[in-house]
Amino acid sequence: MLSIPEMAMNPKKKLITKCMGEKRIWDSREEAKDFFLEAMMNSEGMEHERYSAVFLQIQNGLSYCRDTEEQQNEQED
Repeated sequence: MLSIPEMAMNPKKKLITKCMGEKRIWDSREEAKDFFLEAMMNSEGMEHERYSAVFLQIQNGLSYCRDTEEQQNEQED
């Protein structure tokens, strides 16, 4: 069964990720989830933690997902 955030989020909504300094705009949440899941499975240590943080934010329905605790105004870059 789907959890509340997954049911409430629009899968077509634009998604922005920023991981390891690279900002990327996704048209598909599923594509982004697949990318970060594969990256998590193929990495270790700090790199794994960064990919995991972004993946979990995507899972929770956020539209701007990042690997570090940045200021909210960072999104406007």
